[in-house]
Amino acid sequence: MPEGNTSGYLPTYAVLRVAAALAGASAWDAAPLEIPIAGFDWLTLYVSYTRAGAGGAVDMRVQVRTPIAVQWYRTTLLATGVLAAGADVQNRIQADFLTYASTAAGAERVVYGPVQLAQGPDLIRIACRESGAPATPGTVEILAVFCRES
Repeated sequence: MPEGNTSGYLPTYAVLRVAAALAGASAWDAAPLEIPIAGFDWLTLYVSYTRAGAGGAVDMRVQVRTPIAVQWYRTTLLATGVLAAGADVQNRIQADFLTYASTAAGAERVVYGPVQLAQGPDLIRIACRESGAPATPGTVEILAVFCRES
């Protein structure tokens, strides 16, 4: 989505995770909300995290589902290899998740995106877990804005 220009984009708003405490012992959410995304081109996440103890952090695992395989797929990162004449290049791909580490007590709110969505998935979900202070899990809420190019 062009920065600073939202004309021509049709937004839809959704709650991806209702404000609630994270599970203890660094356990991922057992049943994250599943939100339809078919036809959307862009996603922006609004994350509110409140740590329960010093060193708190939240991990967020973004997954999308395709209607043809009805399987959940994790997002990935790509590290490109060094290009040299006359030699094949090895690129590395690895599944990833996002981590937000708190910097202070009280609710902290951050924005992630806009991120261009892959074409084809019909659902998205984000599982969360406490990763910084597993014995004292914090609270997280995730709101989303989905846009399609008009």
